[in-house]
Amino acid sequence: MGQERLALRHLCDSLFPIGSFAHSDGLESAVASGRVNSAADLRGWLGTTLKVVLTDAEGPAVRSAYVAARTGDMAALGKVDAEVDAMRTSSAARDATRTMGTRLLKTWQQIRPTESVRVALESRPRYTFPTAFAVVCAASEIELPEAVEAYCYTRLAATVSAAMRLMAIGQHEAHGLLAEILRAVPECVDRIVQSDEPPRCFTPMMDIAAMSHQYQHSRLFRS
Repeated sequence: MGQERLALRHLCDSLFPIGSFAHSDGLESAVASGRVNSAADLRGWLGTTLKVVLTDAEGPAVRSAYVAARTGDMAALGKVDAEVDAMRTSSAARDATRTMGTRLLKTWQQIRPTESVRVALESRPRYTFPTAFAVVCAASEIELPEAVEAYCYTRLAATVSAAMRLMAIGQHEAHGLLAEILRAVPECVDRIVQSDEPPRCFTPMMDIAAMSHQYQHSRLFRS
């Protein structure tokens, strides 16, 4: 097994300390409001995450950031990062993605130092998670399709992990839903990689859930 594949497994491990366990990306608010309260509802949330959030927004951002990182174009990398930040309507969500992204880059540089990650950290103080993930994959010589696929898996698995702590759903049912949605990932990855469309996203229900999170009486997650 090549070092690139091992690095990718390390990056996607749930034990990797980026703090994703502390964020539900609006799911907690959706569950509290009753919009998501069953396995069928969670299936719909995961489907929207894959088909809209990842395929139209964050996936293309990973693709563009990966290309910029591989070519050393820090200006283009910064532009992609700013676009990802702007697409987050909630201030808590913007802070969450930058916290995770910056922690990812700094931790990776400590344990697997590379020149390209060092340059990225010096060129911009904070990074969103999609941009940081792309920078790490490019620095680790992971191929673009594998990088996008791994990013999709990481985001979907994190959502299912949050759901198991928020809803009355067991491990087998939750992972069954994850396996179901993962079967649709390769087609979405092909679409992302083969396209040159810029990131775009329209998910009003998810945006409202994310913005409403701060007003909950009690919270398990930070966002």
